[in-house]
Amino acid sequence: MSTTHDPLALESQVCFALAVASRGVISAYRSVLEPIHLTHPQYLVMLALWQHETLPVRRIAELLRLEAATVSPLIKRLEALDYVEKRRSSDDERVVEVSLTDTGAKLRATAEAIPGQMMTKLDMGETELRELHSTMTKIIAAADASHAAD
Repeated sequence: MSTTHDPLALESQVCFALAVASRGVISAYRSVLEPIHLTHPQYLVMLALWQHETLPVRRIAELLRLEAATVSPLIKRLEALDYVEKRRSSDDERVVEVSLTDTGAKLRATAEAIPGQMMTKLDMGETELRELHSTMTKIIAAADASHAAD
């Protein structure tokens, strides 16, 4: 048996750990989001709207780092739930703005329990999550810089 470290060992790869962790965390959200009839991607749209109240579709896509074509079906499903409404901007007819409905705005009170529920599910405290978030933010920035350099 070799004691040499294999630089290509699957369990040593950051990309593998991030992919598995991402799938696991998103899966853990499922049971927390089901009672409010949201999928994880829909929850992300709602988070953006709870923070900003009204946003153009294009801005939601930018915030979530998704294509507008990916965000549009999410918004359609949120409309069907009466959580959001779309309308053309009065300033620019080409811009579609998304706003919370009263139902969507009231849902925020229920959703405020989600971060605590997720800390319990992930068995992590607030300090650990802040450190993890900081590390992930650094990784995202480094990946962005790497793409910009390409």
